[in-house]
Amino acid sequence: MRKIKTLKKNYEFKNVFLRGKFYKGKQISIYVLKNHKKTNIIGIAVSTKQCGAVLRNRIKRLIRENYRLIKNELKQGYDIVFLWNKKGEAKEANYYIIKEDMINIVKRADLLK
Repeated sequence: MRKIKTLKKNYEFKNVFLRGKFYKGKQISIYVLKNHKKTNIIGIAVSTKQCGAVLRNRIKRLIRENYRLIKNELKQGYDIVFLWNKKGEAKEANYYIIKEDMINIVKRADLLK
């Protein structure tokens, strides 16, 4: 199983936030920026003010798993940052709601092949 490449440094996230395009869904939002690589690189951000560490990590796992399942259908060469919406209730984080939300946002961002 291959690992998903991720953004790790603060300046990498800032670059995507400043230059990327923003798309909002019910529970997640994304910033998309074209990179000059052959693969997609993702970042996941959940605010510490929203919930505790256990729930925050659960949300990240759900987002990462949904991305893993659709990554073969996406165009390559983008930096993508997934944000958990502040108004999205963290306790209501659900695999299927996130999946539906992610597919809708990716379609609007024109990232599907």
